[in-house]
Amino acid sequence: MKKLTLFLLLVFIVQLVQAQNRALEIRNKLLNRDVSSVLVVAHRGDWRNAPENSLKAIDYAIDMGVDIIELDVQRTADGKFILMHDKTLDRTTTGKGAVGKVTLDSIRTLKLRNGCAIKTKETVPTLEEALLHAKDKVMINLDKADSYFDEIYPLLEKTGTTKQIIMKGSRNPEEVKSKFSAYLNEVIYMPVVNLDKAKAEENINAFVQDLKPVAFELVYNDSTNLLPAKAVKLLEKKSLIWYNTLWDSLCAGHDDDLALEDPDKAYGYLIDTLGARIIQTDRPAYLINYLKGRGLH
Repeated sequence: MKKLTLFLLLVFIVQLVQAQNRALEIRNKLLNRDVSSVLVVAHRGDWRNAPENSLKAIDYAIDMGVDIIELDVQRTADGKFILMHDKTLDRTTTGKGAVGKVTLDSIRTLKLRNGCAIKTKETVPTLEEALLHAKDKVMINLDKADSYFDEIYPLLEKTGTTKQIIMKGSRNPEEVKSKFSAYLNEVIYMPVVNLDKAKAEENINAFVQDLKPVAFELVYNDSTNLLPAKAVKLLEKKSLIWYNTLWDSLCAGHDDDLALEDPDKAYGYLIDTLGARIIQTDRPAYLINYLKGRGLH
């Protein structure tokens, strides 16, 4: 009996160390601008098999091997932070009304709906619960959080998850330094640049010079735009490139839907031609399977 207890304890310790190493490993790949593999980002967790922004969606995404989970943050009427994409409760829960006008206690009584709008047993998690749930296991991209970051950062410190957090935004370098400089040694900040907009290249160069970001999220819809291909050279050995394949206008049609027909024309194009080493998807299992087939995950 003692031998069995000792064995189970050793298994637990090994699993704990592996989990801790997993988050650190992903962070180091980002910091080192590692181009040997492609990091997979699960948009709102694995929402095809669990309600979006739920603890189960986090669990399922981690279990399938994603590297980063994108989660959305909203603030309740009593100043608590929860996981929720919309500003209202209507689409994803059994409740109604603006999140900012409802207290956490009331939100706790609601059930989350799945992708088919069917009520589930899952409830709305607080941000703190989600951080503890994913602690040491994956990187976390907190979306819609920059407006509240001064209030959110103490939660990151409390849960010991500051080094797991990725923030993204469309602010210019001066705004980023002014607003977030106190956090940039711990939290990873990634600029979002729409390549179809004027001065996009100038914006990229300014960020590289001033903040040396580990990665850029690049967006474009104009298939005649030459800047996406040029950005590969601009950012070589400086920053990784992140593309979203959630829908066509984010990547000029090289999206998840096209990937179902021909993954090489979707994911393959972004990786091989446009230098993507981070891809955010609504089909994480499908993308991971594709990448494993190419030795890239």
